[in-house]
Amino acid sequence: MKPPWKILMATPLFFLLTLHTLASPAYDHQPGTRRSKGQVCIALQHSFPCDVADFCSLAGCVLVVSVIEQLAQVHNSTVQTSMERLCSYLPEKLFLKTTCYLVVSIFGPDIIKLLKADVNADVVCHTLEFCKQDPGQPLCHLYPLPKESWKLTLEKARQIVKKSPTLTYSRSGSDICSLPFLAKICQRIKLAIQNSLPFKDVDSDKYSVFPTLRGSHWRGRDCNDSNKMAYPGRRPDNWDTHQDSNCNGIWGVDPKDGIPYEKKFCEGSQPRGIILLGDSAGAHFHIPPDWITASQMSLKSFFNLPTALTNELDWPQLSGTTGFLDSTSRVKENSIYLRLRKRNHCNHRDYQNISRNGASSQSLERFIESLSRNQLLDQPAIVIYAMIGNDVCNGKIDPVPGMTTPEKLYSKVMETLQYLDSHLPNGSHVILYGLPDGTFLWDNLHSRYHPLGQLNKDVTYAHLYSFLSCLQVSPCHGWMSSNKTLRTLTSERAEQLSITLKKIATSQKFTNFNLFYMDFDFQEITEEWQKSGGQLCQLIEPVDGFHPSEVALQLLADRFWKKVQLQWPQVLGKENPFNLQIEQVFGDQGGH
Repeated sequence: MKPPWKILMATPLFFLLTLHTLASPAYDHQPGTRRSKGQVCIALQHSFPCDVADFCSLAGCVLVVSVIEQLAQVHNSTVQTSMERLCSYLPEKLFLKTTCYLVVSIFGPDIIKLLKADVNADVVCHTLEFCKQDPGQPLCHLYPLPKESWKLTLEKARQIVKKSPTLTYSRSGSDICSLPFLAKICQRIKLAIQNSLPFKDVDSDKYSVFPTLRGSHWRGRDCNDSNKMAYPGRRPDNWDTHQDSNCNGIWGVDPKDGIPYEKKFCEGSQPRGIILLGDSAGAHFHIPPDWITASQMSLKSFFNLPTALTNELDWPQLSGTTGFLDSTSRVKENSIYLRLRKRNHCNHRDYQNISRNGASSQSLERFIESLSRNQLLDQPAIVIYAMIGNDVCNGKIDPVPGMTTPEKLYSKVMETLQYLDSHLPNGSHVILYGLPDGTFLWDNLHSRYHPLGQLNKDVTYAHLYSFLSCLQVSPCHGWMSSNKTLRTLTSERAEQLSITLKKIATSQKFTNFNLFYMDFDFQEITEEWQKSGGQLCQLIEPVDGFHPSEVALQLLADRFWKKVQLQWPQVLGKENPFNLQIEQVFGDQGGH
């Protein structure tokens, strides 16, 4: 029989490992480089050092215990009631609610005893051994240190639960995917993440009717999943007289004159798609604040949790480049894709978000083949290369040696461009995005309270950054650090890499696409946002304190569009004069 530890951690690990590692450079940029004994735990990530999983479990434990404690405080209830309340909020999908109750039944008694002893979440999780402590390693903590010494506090806490059976279960080396009921879904998810391809794709054309797991939230929805020659972005087959071969919803023949609608409305309109080669910022990594804010938590809070988990905690359907849903922010600007679609309705569904959490110039080669473009059959595309963080970001204690050098960047970007030149149809365009100056993060957030600290005014972003850096799971220790010298060094390297990208764009020529460079000028965005009455902190994801928020992504898309319109209008193609007629005949063209 499997030990209860493996069973109860199945879904929490699904959540917690995704939460704390998919956004981390360790996930994809430099796998297996963190200190470990060389063992590899195959959970839902394709390769992950065991001690990293242990540390991420600690971070997740602290987060969950904090929420439990604050729910009890907000509702003036017992810890037992607050744990049950949290479970009641979770959806049934992915066994989330069921597993939560199982966790409560096994760990609940120990958590209750420890919180009654007036210890904080850090002490609870260290006591329950969610982190294997190696000799010489610091005891990482999110909350202020206890008044007594760490050693004495932990000794007292361990006496409280010394007879607990939960302490006999091993916390490390567990392969949750070995559980029979998880093996199949683990394999599917692992392949979807590894290959950046839809797990449900009947005709293997790289497009799907299924939204998540790299499906239509990431690239245009397939209109015929049993026909490999029907997919978004292709040139119409026989002007789509009898069926929709390019999934833009325009097909058939006008009975008035016998002319195919595709020919009448789209011929000569210069259709084109939008493709993003990016990282977690481009994929729009996002953890809703009400997931961890006790005062805001309700039955509605976790409605989208299953969708978010099966999208790797990314929200590409709301991203600034390929988003197609209405923005949830108060900003009215649309994504680049929606602007292209508005400009020419023949571009409907022609978008691909080829982004991965933790991706960098050095790892793009592992998944660039998931890009779908046929030089002979497909329309040209606008490709945005936006590896904006992980070439300078990692979670190591000394992050500088792990940063990409200008020489390595030049080599890898040239490989990428050569690959694109051999796959993109003639007439395409590639835009290289520079890197931002991330000193904005510390300068504007470090003294503000994190969502976990707002209730009791006890956790600032400086505390969060320090905690993640101690665990070596920080998404960017270089910029999320109190060390001003380190922050400056990180920005200097980012600037060097941006200069390298600009040099490539101004000196290299390719057969099938024109190449451009654009600065990632976050300063312009901040100034514009402040003028509109917004607060600078609203431009950063509140939970992780690192990624650009949905507001920032929409503003960046607006800035991108205006610059391209002004400097390189040929990139965007013509405005289609038949857009109104297309709407009259085909409505929303089948939606997304």
